[in-house]
Amino acid sequence: MSEPNGVMMQYFHWYSPSDGSFWNRLAENAEELAKAGITSLWLPPAYKGIGGTSEVGYAVYDLYDLGEFNQKGTVRTKYGTKEEYLRSIAAAKAAGLRLYADVVFNHMLGADEQEEVRATPFHPEDRNAVIGDYQPIKAWTKFTFPGRDGKYSNMQWNWTHFDAIDYNAWEQHQQAIYLLEGKQFDDNVDSEKGSYDYLMGCDLDMDNPEVREALKRWGEWYMDLTDIDGFRFDAVKHVSGAFFHEWFEHMRHYAQRDLFAVGEYWSYEVEALHHFISLTQGKVALFDAPLHYNFHAASKAGDRYDMRQIFDNTLVQQQPSLAVTLVENHDSQPLQSLESPVESWFKPIAYALILLRREGYPCIFEADYYGANYCDYGGDGNEHEIWLDSHRWIIDKFLFARHNYSYGEQYSYFDEPNLIGWTRLGNEQHPGGMAVVLSNGAGGAKWMEVGQPNCTYVDITEHIQEPVTTNEFGWGAFSCSGGSVSVWVPQSEES
Repeated sequence: MSEPNGVMMQYFHWYSPSDGSFWNRLAENAEELAKAGITSLWLPPAYKGIGGTSEVGYAVYDLYDLGEFNQKGTVRTKYGTKEEYLRSIAAAKAAGLRLYADVVFNHMLGADEQEEVRATPFHPEDRNAVIGDYQPIKAWTKFTFPGRDGKYSNMQWNWTHFDAIDYNAWEQHQQAIYLLEGKQFDDNVDSEKGSYDYLMGCDLDMDNPEVREALKRWGEWYMDLTDIDGFRFDAVKHVSGAFFHEWFEHMRHYAQRDLFAVGEYWSYEVEALHHFISLTQGKVALFDAPLHYNFHAASKAGDRYDMRQIFDNTLVQQQPSLAVTLVENHDSQPLQSLESPVESWFKPIAYALILLRREGYPCIFEADYYGANYCDYGGDGNEHEIWLDSHRWIIDKFLFARHNYSYGEQYSYFDEPNLIGWTRLGNEQHPGGMAVVLSNGAGGAKWMEVGQPNCTYVDITEHIQEPVTTNEFGWGAFSCSGGSVSVWVPQSEES
């Protein structure tokens, strides 16, 4: 499903520049990223959103507008024009990178016209609690896309294609989720808030055959245009998993080649992730949100965190072949909706845990690689300036180790609360083995087997200067400094 020893990068963050240079910058950086050891890129939503040039892409207006039409006050998107997008795809593919498109199928925003329809108001925090009578409302639910004027698709969306909204123009101040006439909340979604079918905007009704067929037709058009290698599905906890299985199987059959898919099911309850995987029959991987939470908690707790438990109750522990492991993403970064940042000191440790172990398909966050600086308002109503450190130097070292030494049997030494390690024994094509040891406390050494007798190893992170030589049985005492990670590889092959 994913590439052997592949590494994904989320090649954007929430505050990526809005100056329209993004696609051109991707084309310029593609070869450099491939040489560093990145094998695939998750790209941001490429279509026009309600926010025009400032829209990250998740407030979808028109899936068919990739920066081509004058809509929402702009031709280009935040990232650039359609032509620049397609050129960047060609450049990335020429560099050998696989590309995954961010697909938002849960909702649409920025309708062109209002419609009158009847609906029942529900409590925003409890979709089982009716808070008013079945009543007429005025809703922004008609999408005619006048700027596109029927090019690529003449479908116009109306209230029958949605099941709920959160705004009634006749009762502007009422806080409610309006379930539209003849509709119902889907039971086969996350159970938070009674039913987390509704998230935002005009919620797509996946029980409507016209909706399902429209999204399939769009997928065919998009695949023909971009020749993309896979998809990242947004907000899958709010949509029946059966729909994603149906749509993805349709796209695989249409493309007549293997495609990859990963869903964003942001829940720290691993059982919820297992349930979605069962609904998609194991065809759609998921980001390991519980692992991210463990990293967040460990980074906050320091040496009070028991590192032997770092993989407890995670997807990579329980279903490693369907786990996309991550340290951070655009929603968890500071000042964002799911803010739960991993402290900077812990990020090298966390990246070693996802990049240098056998299990999972690791995803590097662009803001962790290059660093970032931005301002925004926090939950306290005040503006904050955020600086995110670049960890590129150490991540590049891990990528080198992953592609050259992270092969063969894996032996884990998770036997101390503040000092853990593991080894990879190598294989015929990649002999030599590797040892990794890390600490969230004072540091120390671990006696571990690498399978190479009388072999000298060096720490490519340069934290420990003294080499380690294994004994006649291939064991050695590999060490690391406090609050850091060391990666030991054979001296003769050090890069």
